[in-house]
Amino acid sequence: MKRAVFPGSFDPITIGHYDIIDRGLTLFDELILAIGVNANKDHMFTLEQRTSFIKAAFKDRPQVKIMTYEGLTVDFCRKQNAGFILRGLRNPADFGFEKAIAHTNRKLDKIETVFLLTSSGKSYISSSIVRDVIRNKGDYTHFVPPNVRIEE
Repeated sequence: MKRAVFPGSFDPITIGHYDIIDRGLTLFDELILAIGVNANKDHMFTLEQRTSFIKAAFKDRPQVKIMTYEGLTVDFCRKQNAGFILRGLRNPADFGFEKAIAHTNRKLDKIETVFLLTSSGKSYISSSIVRDVIRNKGDYTHFVPPNVRIEE
């Protein structure tokens, strides 16, 4: 079984994330969406909200598992018997950053990182931009899966 981990904060999950996950499912038998827990990072949405958004978005996809983790991604991958890390690339800056992480992970453990380019029309979307739209009362619904709705 080919199992991959797609790590992130998913604060919130965007249609860019969804695109990478959906396309990643054509490559892997199982995809673990690993929500990183970082006490030093301020999140707009609680861990429970982020988990709920993701579960709802993939409720009909049993090959998608949602888990949380702390520490090194490679350690989490080892514990989950995952041989791959899936990452999405929006632009050249993402590649430079992700390449350094992939090399580090490969040095720490023999794990392969698979990069997928975001689909056309989604490369500008990031969770931080979506959070900014939400904070400023803009229409964020174009950038997130339909189940991501903020109660006001």
